[in-house]
Amino acid sequence: MSETILLTGATGFLGSHLLEMLIKEGNDVIILKRSFSNVSRIKHLLKDIKYYDIDKVELKTPFEENEIDIVIHTATSYGRKNEKVSEIVETNLILPLKLLELCTFFNTDTFFNTDTILPKNLNYYVLSKKQFLEYGKRISDECKLRFINMKLEHMYGPKDDNTKFIPYIIEKMLKNEKEINLTKGEQKRDFIYVEDVANAYSTILSKINRFDKRFYDIEVGTGNSVRIKDLVMLMKNLCNSDIMLNFGAIPYRKNEIMNSDANPEFLRSLGWFPKFSLDEGLRKTISYYQKHLVKNDE
Repeated sequence: MSETILLTGATGFLGSHLLEMLIKEGNDVIILKRSFSNVSRIKHLLKDIKYYDIDKVELKTPFEENEIDIVIHTATSYGRKNEKVSEIVETNLILPLKLLELCTFFNTDTFFNTDTILPKNLNYYVLSKKQFLEYGKRISDECKLRFINMKLEHMYGPKDDNTKFIPYIIEKMLKNEKEINLTKGEQKRDFIYVEDVANAYSTILSKINRFDKRFYDIEVGTGNSVRIKDLVMLMKNLCNSDIMLNFGAIPYRKNEIMNSDANPEFLRSLGWFPKFSLDEGLRKTISYYQKHLVKNDE
């Protein structure tokens, strides 16, 4: 059954993959963006959706003009690009709070929040997301709203920002740079391919009528963690690179998480399982960046 879904963050990494999936599955999708947003990831999809530039219209306008069944909020500010604290709070707390209020007023059924597992030293991100989660729990309990918090492990894949770890390393390897300075790489992470994450949302949407509680906290990952060192060595082999890997040249960050993995049992109970192994996901990701680098060099 198709739904009318409002999606934030559609021009971003996860949002662009979700948008493609939602359209493919026959949903009516409305996205919120800014008039100056970079739409390169979704340019080919704009003809299939309705969009609102929220710097030009009131946030309530999409709700007034459409009967929205579900909101999926993926817009996020990590504070990695020197954003002010107020900008981080605006994206991670104020915007979703306003959306929650509109959901309750216009009888929207379900609100998805996207929460990424990140190191504790990204404190303004963590603080703003934690605060919103507390508001979400309370509002969903008081109002007739289903609140689903998607806790994502370390997601990777095509179209990601090259400041992120995996695309950053891949590009250095594909450009045949001489060396990369790294930590010892003993920390372990649960790496999940972005298409598997999109399929987790799809699985929940297809079975949303089973969700009879007001609040759900759902971990999204493979359930298996891999050492950073092993990940980088695998990427080096797949890129057929001779780059020198200087493990231990960089100290661990303060409050470094040494092991992070998801417990995907709830998703498995719904019939979801990751389709892509780390090897397969990295091959697809590397193939994308190979084409991307060639295109940019032309």
